[in-house]
Amino acid sequence: MTPTPDTLLDGTHTVLTPEYVEFRFTLAGVYSRFLAWLMDALIVGFATTGVLLVFQVAMAAFPGFASALGIVVYFLVDWGYGITLETVWAGQTVGKRVMSLRVIQESGVRIGFYHAALRNLARVVDRLPLLYLVGGSVALVSRSHQRLGDLLAGTIVVRERRLKVPSALETRGEEGLLADPLFVSRVKRLSTEERELVLSAALRREELRLEARLTLFSALGARLQDSLAIKPAHLSDEKWTLLVAAALLPAPATRPGRPTSGPRSTSPGPRSPSATSAYPR
Repeated sequence: MTPTPDTLLDGTHTVLTPEYVEFRFTLAGVYSRFLAWLMDALIVGFATTGVLLVFQVAMAAFPGFASALGIVVYFLVDWGYGITLETVWAGQTVGKRVMSLRVIQESGVRIGFYHAALRNLARVVDRLPLLYLVGGSVALVSRSHQRLGDLLAGTIVVRERRLKVPSALETRGEEGLLADPLFVSRVKRLSTEERELVLSAALRREELRLEARLTLFSALGARLQDSLAIKPAHLSDEKWTLLVAAALLPAPATRPGRPTSGPRSTSPGPRSPSATSAYPR
């Protein structure tokens, strides 16, 4: 693989799967993370102001209590905003989503409440003495651009990449397994982990070396055969995995920019579950 300009500029984080397949993530730079934080800070500021307006009467009655209440409310809103959105949106806040950034674990999998809570609670130290001077300095010298909160939670911030749906998934015949409601219903019951793994492997398969590609799809094919209790004998492991991935995609008529009849367009398909989900969980 040839490194892209943004990869050379921001650095990469490599994850080696148990199948000895490498997935590379482009690390987010300090500048883009600062812009994302600035957007989030504005949202938190407006939200804090709105909450304080509710307590305006109490603050007028106890003026000495007003400043302390303002500080407490700000931190509660700040922590709640970051922890809640990063948990629900799989490592993203509004600012990170606008800047196409996402927080993931160092192992390459999505973060949960525990990681979101740790990295956000540590902001109290990271933002010292002003404007994240401590956190920014640590991120500049850290190999993976991690601030203290990231080091504590074992997380990294990466750039998302927009990927097109491979042509192998663009052709959805109306006959065979894809038209079988029983098969489709079985596929829809796959776990979130399995769905992300299948779709990510399908989207990134062209980036893999031949040996790694064969190893990965061999493992995926066996896992899907166990999960679905079915596998057509005439299909290779890779084609079997692609068939399952095609069944996970929305029907052609429901995809944005795709006509309901006539020749199929070649417009880009939906984004992957996340550009950072191209990894086994």
